[in-house]
Amino acid sequence: MRVACCLLSVCFLASCSSVNYVGIETYNPAEITFPGNVGKILVVNNAVHQPDDVGCEFTLFGDKVDTCRVKADSALFYACSGLGKAMADISFFNDVLLYHDAVRKDDVYYEDKKLTQDQVQDLCDETGTDAVVSIDRLLFESKKNIMAYAEGYVGGEIQVKISGVVRGYLPGRPNPLATVYVTDSVFFNEEAPNLILLDKFLPSSENALRASAEYIGMKTSPNFVPHWNNETRWFYTGMGTKWKEASAYAQSEKWDKAVEYWEHLYEKSGGWKAKAKAASNIALGYEMKTKLDEAYEWANKSAELFKKGEGEDGKNTKLLALYVEVLRNRVRSDKKLNMQFGE
Repeated sequence: MRVACCLLSVCFLASCSSVNYVGIETYNPAEITFPGNVGKILVVNNAVHQPDDVGCEFTLFGDKVDTCRVKADSALFYACSGLGKAMADISFFNDVLLYHDAVRKDDVYYEDKKLTQDQVQDLCDETGTDAVVSIDRLLFESKKNIMAYAEGYVGGEIQVKISGVVRGYLPGRPNPLATVYVTDSVFFNEEAPNLILLDKFLPSSENALRASAEYIGMKTSPNFVPHWNNETRWFYTGMGTKWKEASAYAQSEKWDKAVEYWEHLYEKSGGWKAKAKAASNIALGYEMKTKLDEAYEWANKSAELFKKGEGEDGKNTKLLALYVEVLRNRVRSDKKLNMQFGE
């Protein structure tokens, strides 16, 4: 079982609040599943860098500068490096290699060109890898704006828009295993008393482009390897002794004891609302213990109780409906995750 769920923090809304929120990390499967025999991955650059004068704009105190140029040749390397490093850090594959050279030799930067079956086979044979992840196109749009403020300060901002295509390939297969389309924007902002200091604080357009390329590479990695997500959950509190003791155990991450107390409260409570809240808390306790089927079952119980007591438009009814959906997806993801780990 590869599902992991870690308590990160417990945050009180207020001293009189009936709900406490907790942050958790959930371990999620890769969007794309490689065959079980794939142990070594090769990350390659199959894109062509755009010319220096394409996709850049520079505005200085309201006037556009006609000679704007931004070197994008190294950005493709940073994108591949960010993708490869992020994949390697997860330690899902035995090894993740970065190919030493660009694959394409043409200058048609705007064209999305797939690797051929022969190219994939040659790359895998040359490097001893089992599959290829290739950046097949990556385009940038960089806008830099320098402004003067009434207070005498100057400000600078850089916006980098990125769009690209990344594919997974297997040798011996005529078509790509999967295609991922990526788009994002990265912003840089700084202020300073004068232009000289602003140049020290605000990255150059080239460095902003490299940082953005590395970011988009890292952001693409969850498509190819399992990954952690930060999420938020909650549990209900109450005024009685048992409720307070259960909350104390939850805050101490002693989920077995917390569940024991919440189950007692569920069995002994006469009102529907107390039962609904206890059932929701029990679902959280089982999720924290990575028992997702049990968590899903208890969340459904809570949802039904709230629906009967509050109606379909009730705040807690809607909240539990969302939690049921989250757990349904986690149960489904758990099965996919176990398959990716060969379990």
